[in-house]
Amino acid sequence: MTFDNDVASVPTPQDAPVETEATARSWDHIGAIILDAALQRRQNYHATVRPRVLTLIEAWPDAATTSGFRAHLDGGTLSEVIDWPSPGRLAQVDDMTAVLEIQRIETVAELRAAFDDAAKGADLREAMGAVLHVSPKTLDYIEALSQEPANAVEE
Repeated sequence: MTFDNDVASVPTPQDAPVETEATARSWDHIGAIILDAALQRRQNYHATVRPRVLTLIEAWPDAATTSGFRAHLDGGTLSEVIDWPSPGRLAQVDDMTAVLEIQRIETVAELRAAFDDAAKGADLREAMGAVLHVSPKTLDYIEALSQEPANAVEE
């Protein structure tokens, strides 16, 4: 039971930025989006996935583009960088990257635009859906990861 004077009912100040689950899972880095989507299945997000995504961004800042990410993937060190031994998830990362290459999606803005365009979005979903373990739910997740954070400030 709650009452009007409960602390929980007090709204947060409008000028205080609040990191929600949605804004916490928005990346402006293609490699981060792919890695997040590939690792999230049956994993604890905060203990397993997010630390590895942050490590990837720090280690490979130029992997913010598909071609930059591919250059690093071809080096064969992803497993060591993110401390992930499972070849299945690493293969999924490679396959998802290949789809973005084929679709000619280089940046997060282009990924977002593809999802926003009905025809391109359908093509992208079909191609990405052919990758092992990429379900419609995973595709929705990738789309959410590509969105601008809700508290982004326009410049």
